[in-house]
Amino acid sequence: MYHSHRLRHGRFSASGQIYLITTVCCNRRPIFLNFDHARIALQALRQTAASTDTLSYVIMPDHVHWLLQLKEGADLSAAVRFFKASATRGIHSQGSEMGPVLQKGFYDRQLRKEEDLVAMARYVVANPIRAGLVRSVREYSFWDAIWL
Repeated sequence: MYHSHRLRHGRFSASGQIYLITTVCCNRRPIFLNFDHARIALQALRQTAASTDTLSYVIMPDHVHWLLQLKEGADLSAAVRFFKASATRGIHSQGSEMGPVLQKGFYDRQLRKEEDLVAMARYVVANPIRAGLVRSVREYSFWDAIWL
């Protein structure tokens, strides 16, 4: 059984820290196969600029991977909650009657200073290739990384 409150156990927000976030669509529905819905999710990521620096991301059909750095005074849970609420509001404003867009909770991984961020960004953006959606990231619309 899925318990989103267990995902919060031990979660700590640290300014300047880098996190890899994964958030999943409700019931793993491929909501972001719809180009307009994926575009809205991308806009929602960009709207978190007050609290995060996005280092890389990929919007997959049924989930989002987001490599971010928290800005001074920002809270990780609040930033993710803002993204999810913005994406949901935007999709619902398009007349969608689908109910919840993203599942409660999210997975986070705090990166250590010695980890290779460029390699992590490549891992994030290569998700569409590993999933068999495309042969090259150039064929996929919803990804970016500040180094690539």
